[in-house]
Amino acid sequence: MPTERTSSGDPAHTLQLLWRDSSSDRRRGPRRGLSIDAVVETATAVADAEGLEALTMRRMAKELGVVPMTLYTYVPGKAELLDLMLDAAYARMPRTDTTGQPWRHRVTAIAEENKALFDRHPWAAAVSTVRPPLGPGQMSKYEHELSGLDGLGLSDVEMDNCLTYLLTFVQACARADADARAAQQDSALNDQQWWELNAPLLTRVLDENAYPTAVRVGAAAGAAHSSAYDPAHAYSFGLQRVLDAFAALIDRHETTTSPDTGAPEPPP
Repeated sequence: MPTERTSSGDPAHTLQLLWRDSSSDRRRGPRRGLSIDAVVETATAVADAEGLEALTMRRMAKELGVVPMTLYTYVPGKAELLDLMLDAAYARMPRTDTTGQPWRHRVTAIAEENKALFDRHPWAAAVSTVRPPLGPGQMSKYEHELSGLDGLGLSDVEMDNCLTYLLTFVQACARADADARAAQQDSALNDQQWWELNAPLLTRVLDENAYPTAVRVGAAAGAAHSSAYDPAHAYSFGLQRVLDAFAALIDRHETTTSPDTGAPEPPP
C-alpha cells in the first residue's frame, strides 16, 4: 500500500499554493530570498535522489539554508509540499502532439508520457492519487490526456473510466519495475543470478508431478524472459491488452450507430 497520498493536507492552503494565490503568502518580515518554486525544486531533487522517505521539513530547511520555522511560512507541511511537487512534475511533462493520429497512437503516447514521468521521478509511482492535487499541472495533464480519447463515440464517463484504467496500469507497472530494481539492489544479484543460485534448492523440493502446469509454464516464461518477471515485457504486453479492451468498447459503440444517419440503431 502507498505510504503517501495527495490531497491529505490542509485543502485551503494547498489549493492557494497550487494556484499561487497571493493570499497564500503567509510570510512576515524580510523575504530571505526563498520562493515556493525554489522549495518545490529542492524537494523534488531530494526525492529523486533518495526517495520520499528522505524528504522531511527539517531536511528541506537544511538544504535551503533556513531554520525549519522559516520553511513553514512557505509550506505548511510535507503533505502540502507533496502536492506541489507532483503538480509541478505534471506541469513539466511533455505533451505529445498526436492531432490526426489514430486513437491507438494517441493512447499509447499518453501511456509513454506517464511512463517517462515515473522514470524521471520514481517516487511519484508510490504516491496514491485517488484524491489528485487539483492544481494547474494536474488540470493541464487531464485536459491533454482526455483529448486522446475524445471523438471516439465514448461517453464522458467512459472517457474518464478509460483514462483512469490506463493510468492505473502504467503506475502499477512503474511500481513493479521499482520493486524489481530494489530487489536486485538489495540482493546484489540480477534475476538470472538469483534463479541460478536458488535453482538447486528448488529442484530438490519441487515435485514436478504435483505442479506439472506450473513447472512447464514457469520454465517457458523464465527461458523467454531470463527471469520470472520482465518489467519491460510486462508493460509492453499489458499495454496492448489495454488497447484491445478499449477497441472492444469503441467498436461496440460503432456497431450500435446507424452508418447512414449516425443515430443509434433501435434495439432488435
